[in-house]
Amino acid sequence: MTAIIDFLNTIFWSYVLVYGLIAVGIFFTIRLGFVQFVHFGEMFRVVRGSDKNDKSGITPFQALTTSLASRVGTGNIAGVAVALYLGGPGAIFWMWVVALVGMATAYAESTLAQLYKVRNKEGQYRGGPAFYIARGLGAPWAGGIFSVCLILAFGLVFNAVQANSIADAMQGAFGFPKIGTGIVVAAITGVVIFGGIRQIARVAEIVVPFMAGAYLLMAVVVLIMNITEVPGVIGLIFSSAFGLSEAAAGFTGGLAAAMLNGVKRGLFSNEAGMGSAPNIAAVATPDPHHPSSQGLVQALGVFIDTILVCTATAVLILLSGALVPDSGVTGTQLTQAAMQEHIGAAGVYFVALAIFFFAFTSIIGNYAYSENAMTFLGAGTGIPIAILRAAVLLMVVWGAYETVATVFDAADASMGLMATINLIAILLLSGTVAKLTKDYFDQKKAGERPTFHAANYPELQGQIDQEIWSERQ
Repeated sequence: MTAIIDFLNTIFWSYVLVYGLIAVGIFFTIRLGFVQFVHFGEMFRVVRGSDKNDKSGITPFQALTTSLASRVGTGNIAGVAVALYLGGPGAIFWMWVVALVGMATAYAESTLAQLYKVRNKEGQYRGGPAFYIARGLGAPWAGGIFSVCLILAFGLVFNAVQANSIADAMQGAFGFPKIGTGIVVAAITGVVIFGGIRQIARVAEIVVPFMAGAYLLMAVVVLIMNITEVPGVIGLIFSSAFGLSEAAAGFTGGLAAAMLNGVKRGLFSNEAGMGSAPNIAAVATPDPHHPSSQGLVQALGVFIDTILVCTATAVLILLSGALVPDSGVTGTQLTQAAMQEHIGAAGVYFVALAIFFFAFTSIIGNYAYSENAMTFLGAGTGIPIAILRAAVLLMVVWGAYETVATVFDAADASMGLMATINLIAILLLSGTVAKLTKDYFDQKKAGERPTFHAANYPELQGQIDQEIWSERQ
């Protein structure tokens, strides 16, 4: 079994997804007229004006912060450090590239999730890739496979990984026992997730801006403290991106190492194209009342995750001088060493607390995705959801003190399969995304407030919920 899992991960993560996600991002960037650049300002406008919801949904801002809760995790702290250690400073340039093209992919998948959303038995919005695969492509079997993979990977195993990161950080910085940390994290998680997606959204809209803001503020302080060195660091990132200064700096691998590690870590962090964030995008009540507006919100999420938060970690490390080739110091240890250089012993505690907040919010965000998948499988309320919530809490406690590589590798394989299914689906539905995008911005140009009119999409008859889209909620 281990050999099969390793083979699948090699296929998915060395070939299909690394190249496939970039190719799909470039495809949507071109087909949608460079939407993430031309209409970058609109992303902020749809978030800033999104203070409305209804009894069925959450606000777009809550959907953004919940998706960021999942996106912004230990990968933004430890993952960036690994990318720098293995790929050199140039890896950050390639993280930027994959994020910028990935914004178009995130826009496409979240727009589709909005379009094909439904109401569950409790009258709340649910949706995501499984729904647009089943309703838009007529392939419910593929939607079922996607849902199972999402629950296994995001709902269960990856939450154990996040708990393990919290436990390691708390033990290393404060000496807390791992099992105790696991129980405390599980208790806090239970309070949140047993309140459902609405409760998760309420917590996320408070905690995520706080944690991301505090982390970015620290990066700004460090930038100011080292302002004269900043131009040199930026220059090093660009020159190293193409292998021009790796040898002099002591890094090996040149362009290939920088590109591979930057791309892989960028994809793992921002999740664009993975099919995860659309699950919460579908739960929002869009404002304006058009599927594209929620696509724009989630594209902004990719920008915040990688261009802002990941870059903050990279700058903190590169300005510290703690990055030493072949030193063996990488991951969380490298980020902690960098912060220690900047602010002394307090740096170790700061990174530990950052990991706690980043990983904890990832746990509740990942759970929100899996609840949507349960709805698709017809088990979105009552006892099945209670069982899922209990299983998540058990995985948090287990993950805090136990690491089993084979289980984590299996989760990677599950995520690889769901991402592959999602990429194929959004490519097949790209015509619908293009039509929605043109409709949205044509209305904007005409001075109108963009509104989705189902009558203009006769080809979607029988595929979308006409009641949801018939009038402004």
